This record gives sequence, C-alpha cells and structure tokens, in this order.
Amino acid sequence: MKTLLILGASGDLTGRLLLPGLARLVSRGRAAGLTLVGAGSDDWTPDQWLERVEESFADANSQAEAYGRRELKRIRETTSYHRLDVTAEGQLAGLLAELEGPVAVYFALPPRVSQLACEALAPGQVPAGTRLVMEKPFGSSEESARHLNHTLAALVPEDHIHRVDHFLGKATVLNILGLRFANTFLEPVWNRNHIEKVEIVFDEDLALEGRARYYDGAGALRDMIQSHLLQIMALMAIEPPASVDERDLRDAVATVLRASSIKAPYAKSTRRARYTAGSIGGRKVPDYAKEEGVDAARGTETLAEVEVEINNWRWQGVPFILRSGKALGTKRKEAVVTFRPVPHLPRGFTGVDFPNQLRIGFGPDTLQFDVDVNGPGEVLSLDRATLKAELSASELLPYGEVLEGVLTGDPLLSVRADTAEDCWRILEPVLKAWARDSAPLEEYAAGSAGPDGWPR
Repeated sequence: MKTLLILGASGDLTGRLLLPGLARLVSRGRAAGLTLVGAGSDDWTPDQWLERVEESFADANSQAEAYGRRELKRIRETTSYHRLDVTAEGQLAGLLAELEGPVAVYFALPPRVSQLACEALAPGQVPAGTRLVMEKPFGSSEESARHLNHTLAALVPEDHIHRVDHFLGKATVLNILGLRFANTFLEPVWNRNHIEKVEIVFDEDLALEGRARYYDGAGALRDMIQSHLLQIMALMAIEPPASVDERDLRDAVATVLRASSIKAPYAKSTRRARYTAGSIGGRKVPDYAKEEGVDAARGTETLAEVEVEINNWRWQGVPFILRSGKALGTKRKEAVVTFRPVPHLPRGFTGVDFPNQLRIGFGPDTLQFDVDVNGPGEVLSLDRATLKAELSASELLPYGEVLEGVLTGDPLLSVRADTAEDCWRILEPVLKAWARDSAPLEEYAAGSAGPDGWPR
C-alpha cells in the first residue's frame, strides 16, 4: 500500500495503539515508502497532529537503526491531517480521490460511525486497490454484521476487507498450529477420547480505565468473548489444514464455528458478574456501577463465562469454557487443556490425584505441560513435574502485525465475513437471555478472583 489513512486520528485508539504499532513496523524496515494521513472530526492544526505522531513514534525512533530512523523521519515530514465528517456525503470520497493510491483506510471509529461512513460511500467513489480495515466489534448482532458485510462487499472485494482481531497475532496463530500439528505424540490424543475440557481465559487486572463510553455499551461478552476468545477456540479445535495460507486456515476456522453453539438453560451454561469497590496492587478501584460514564441500570457485566459445545466428531461432549473479565486480582491470559485421567493406575503408586494439563500462555507466548514422574526418595510416590518453554515471539507490536497484514495484502489475521456473522450467531441467544435476566448478575470485589462459588 502507498498510503495509510486513519479515520479517527485524534482518538485514543490511534494514539495509544495504532501509531506505536506503525512506528515499530516502520523502524524494522517493513513499511517502506508509506505515506501516513490522519483524519478526524476534531479541528486539529498540523502541529497538533505532528505532536501526536512524534509522541507515538518516540520509543521506536530511539531503538531504530539508521534506516528505520530515516523512514520514521520521512513519514513525520510528509504526514498530514484533515478535518472530516466521515458520515457526510462526499467528504470521505473527496479525500480518497486526492490521496496517492493504493490506500488502506483504517476505521479507528465507533462501530456505528464506521457503518455510516461506509454507507456514505458509493462503489464508484472507492479507487481500485483500496483496502478497508474495520475494528471490533464488527456489528452488534448477526443481522447487523450481515448488513455491514453487505455494505462493504459493494465497495471492495472480500480479500480487501480486514476485520481486525489484534489479540490474535501472527506469531500466536503459528505457535498454536505448530504445537498441534508438528508433534506426532499430541495430535492423536487431541480429541474427545483423551481431553476432558478446554478453558480459554483472558482475566485482566485493569478496571474500566476511562473507557465507559465504549465498554458500558459492550460488556465482557461482546468485548472479548464474541471476537477474540471464539477465534482462539476455533484454532485450538480445527482439523489439520492443508496449509497455513489464509484460505485453508480460515476455511478450517469457519468450519469449527459453524458447528459451535451454547445450549440453554443459560443459567447453567453461562455466568456473568460485575465488580464492586476493591483494590488491585494497592490501587483503590471504585464500584463499577459508580464509575464515571456508567449507567448502572444497564446491568453491564465486567466478567463473563460461557460453555461452548462443538458438535462434531472430534469434540462432541467436550466443554470449551471461555472466560474474560476486568479488575481481577491476577492477570491471566492462557488456554488450558485438561486431559482425562488415566483409565487405571497400578496399585502401589500414590501422590497424584488430578489430571495432566497443557497450558498455552498468550503475551508472551509460553508452553507448560504437566507430567507425572516418580518423585525423589519414595519411588512409588508420583510427583507433578512441569515442562516449560517460551514460544516464538514477534518483533512487532500487536497492531504492527495487523498493519503489516493490511499493507502487504495478507488477510490471514483478518476475520472473514461468514466467521464474523457466526460469532454473533453463537452468542446472540445468550445476550437475549441475559437481557431477560435469565442468568443472575453476580458481584465480585475488584482485586478478587471473581464471585464466590465460581471455579478458580
């Protein structure tokens, strides 16, 4: 791509994540010749925009070698900012016509504004080769996701649409696939006969952190499980693809999600909770319902857990438990595979009374595998030993990986249209049930492990 146009350039996402990700990508020599253009509704001066770019590029510039510093300097010297109402007919189209193509348009905007911006464009107003990059959440329901897909498909081909899942970096995807399919001892037992359950957890020790405007309308289920955790679940559960190119891999992911569902009654298969006042690491955290910008009457959950069934030959009867929450005492980002107990342990052995587990940690990516071995001293007493390894890490920041895929035209990390709709199909019945209070909204103190009675 020749030009990266960021819509919502004056917003938090651009300054906190997008520009630092771009800076690392450029400093590594992996975005040569790119022109950066910002656009937003704020009436910023060129100096205000340049100040934001300078601040976001600072860390990468200090660590870059000579070539990277020259590229960062070139981008700073050529970048521009445009005040723009993206929902007004003709304004975004007019800017696209002025830019040197091909252009990647990054919608760093609220979902509803992104939808309106795309509807304001006519197919003939989008230059050939343009790529459209959409942030999550992609739609707010299966129907709205389908409508947005229809809108985008009228503007550019599907392989020019990037639906961002920054949580799922390329290194993480390949680490999961390499672990599963490059080890002959593992794949034969990767099924319902040997695996008891799979848990995918994203617990944060961060609270709301000033994001009430977005988060209070989303909640943990929409924010993390609907997008990120369902994608990880699918990668953990896919059948071996012919290759790791985008078509084979995304076909395999789509097949898993089509077979997935959450069964009623939802008071049994799902849980939700909201944090109350507490402390995390010595820092006081206010009651979520009293946070600035929160409408307590919405009943927004800050911790969600669902049990997904994958109705196919490999996984029938194996629960996939997806959990994500905020303001918890321990930060935890991992997938845990619990194997079934051995069918018979010869008499005389003692010391182990729980099954083996395989843990895949995310950010940084790690591997832990629990095995039972004869302990020191008493040879019949079994001890639990943990084999550990650090997995491959990317030199890029998560949004740098996203942008590299966009700029090089690789949709591997993009969520495909049918997959985006299926993720909503899986969770929409839960959202409707929760709106009817079919599952209680429990409470937990900020800094705790969650509500009393939830599995630890």
